[in-house]
Amino acid sequence: MFYRENGQFKTSYAADQQIFPVLQDKWAILGLLLVAFVLVPFMFSDYTFKAVLIPFLIMSLGAIGLNILVGYCGQISLGTGAFMAAGAYAAYNFHVRFEGMPLILSLIGGGLVSMLVGVLFGLPSLRIRGLYLAVATLAAQFFMDWLTSRAAWVSNYSSSGSVSAGKLSVFGMAIETPVQKYLFCLAILCVLGLMAKNLVRGAIGREWMAMRDMDVAASVIGIRPMYAKLSAFAVSSFIVGIAGALWGFVHLGAWEPAAFSLDRSFQLLFMIIIGGLGSIVGSIFGAAFFVLLPIFLTQVPHWLGLPLSTATATYLEHMVFGALIVFFLIVEPHGLAKLWATARQKLRLWPFPH
Repeated sequence: MFYRENGQFKTSYAADQQIFPVLQDKWAILGLLLVAFVLVPFMFSDYTFKAVLIPFLIMSLGAIGLNILVGYCGQISLGTGAFMAAGAYAAYNFHVRFEGMPLILSLIGGGLVSMLVGVLFGLPSLRIRGLYLAVATLAAQFFMDWLTSRAAWVSNYSSSGSVSAGKLSVFGMAIETPVQKYLFCLAILCVLGLMAKNLVRGAIGREWMAMRDMDVAASVIGIRPMYAKLSAFAVSSFIVGIAGALWGFVHLGAWEPAAFSLDRSFQLLFMIIIGGLGSIVGSIFGAAFFVLLPIFLTQVPHWLGLPLSTATATYLEHMVFGALIVFFLIVEPHGLAKLWATARQKLRLWPFPH
């Protein structure tokens, strides 16, 4: 009975188009953010922050970026790992070659370079789509693997090919402890997540969705396919590039080209399939699912007293992920986000029949 809209009157179009039109949703999100920013830093160990929470936040950001391209605009991409690598190595070069450059500007610079790479490899989307576009974006993965491994200037002429971000600071405040890194990633996720949500709710987002649903009809009513598709690649690659820079700078600290392999691209794609295509919150659900499920599969056999080797746990994890992807594609193509939306709708009508 607490999830009711009685007495919540909308007197303007802007009020009716709010991100959270139901007052209870707004208070729930504010409460969740309060817990995330204020209580969580005191609730978990350093290991939990390093192994669970920080990867979850960064992968959520990467999934949001990919979902803009695949879920909202309908352009298949298998080169997300390449765009993450472009953002990470570009941010590293900005950070190293320009002495005293703030970390925020380095991250934004990495996102902009990743955006340029994304637009470049998004040009084939103007002529091809579907499986052919997926193969074209896959070329970005092989290109970045070659560039980061063979071009010595990308890694600042490191003999081993690996790079290190060094000490991090924002506005004069050092980011050293896992809690500080967690809060930094959480703040960036909130800012870029809000930006993405407003974009998909606006005119640009409607153009993306029109191209996804029927590109011929969209062009007939005046939507420019080139602008819609390339803008989706640009925004997606920018967010993914920043996620890649955070993955290198904050999570790994030091990395090599293998950190952004093809497996990373598939992981992000599976996240948005399970979480829900065309949903910002679904991207977060998918990232949480991918981060927490391996931990769950590792711990449950120990709780039950069953001996399970690391290799067996890894194979089991892959089998479960594959089965779940097939399950969601068949049973619920819109993923966990659809299940959440259905539960919310039933809650709004409970206890009345529906």
